[in-house]
Amino acid sequence: MTRDPVLSFTDRGIYCPAGDFHIDPWRPVDRALITHGHADHARPGHARYLCTDAAAPVLRHRLGDIPLETVAYGAPLQIGGARVSFHPAGHVPGSAQIRVEVDGEIWVASGDYKTVEDGLCEPFDPVPCHSFITESTFGLPIFRWRPQAQIAAEINQWWAACQRDGITPMLGAYSLGKAQRILHMLDPSIGPILTHGAAEATTQVLRDQGYALPATCPVTPDTDPRAHPGALVLAPPAALGSAWAKRFGQVSTGFASGWMQLRGVRRRRASDRGFVISDHADWPGLISAIRATGAEQIHVTHGYTDVFARWLSDAGWSAQVVPTQFTGDEAEPA
Repeated sequence: MTRDPVLSFTDRGIYCPAGDFHIDPWRPVDRALITHGHADHARPGHARYLCTDAAAPVLRHRLGDIPLETVAYGAPLQIGGARVSFHPAGHVPGSAQIRVEVDGEIWVASGDYKTVEDGLCEPFDPVPCHSFITESTFGLPIFRWRPQAQIAAEINQWWAACQRDGITPMLGAYSLGKAQRILHMLDPSIGPILTHGAAEATTQVLRDQGYALPATCPVTPDTDPRAHPGALVLAPPAALGSAWAKRFGQVSTGFASGWMQLRGVRRRRASDRGFVISDHADWPGLISAIRATGAEQIHVTHGYTDVFARWLSDAGWSAQVVPTQFTGDEAEPA
């Protein structure tokens, strides 16, 4: 008799028949295991949620009073016929890969991940398995990240130069993960750091958990930029060029994203500066992560799926593309 696969791909999301649960489902289900708090992975409407202890405050902040259970990294849980555990993904604070074992066969759903340590979130921890579900947001050889210290120096130098020129640097970064990573990279001795409400709210949730982040000043309707000379403003990308931004007068806009590696995207963003930094694995990171798992079967989701799966197949893995509704917090700008 043919045995059900440990994980299958359905119209609701990744499903485990043995445990009767879904991982990061995009339609309402009874039991949802959540890798992290970005909106394409943590959606409203599920009857029950399970995530890491570290991810829970962000999920509650974003989804409200949901029926949420938590588990520590590495702690095994028996759910029906499946043995489950959560392991650091290195993507954003609290993010996890989910290991699922049924009758000795091990699958890992990685969610989103990065393999370089950023000094803020829990470092990526490779999990040995037979089958690995990987993202491929930046699954092209052109995507290779430079050391974080170099990018931090560039951002701080830009801030200092703007300060000397009497203009305000305004840096666009996604409100969960990227904004806090940028904050961790900034040199507060240069000047004050002002934050858009969306970035500030998530930052405070993580700060309350004990993540080390510098002091910030949230921008309110009463904020007078003249009272904060030399400040850098951190805001979601959508706020750049908006009516909200106009209160700061003459600004120099920057955008922090892995997509800044591509010249065409830099032109479309029309920012003064592009800083290449991502919370997703680059090309070498994707390959090193897959090798570290020892998996023979690789299931490739959102991103450059066809190109990456073809490369993996040519390199000796059994790789296939799996359509999902995950877009990644760094979906390519139009």
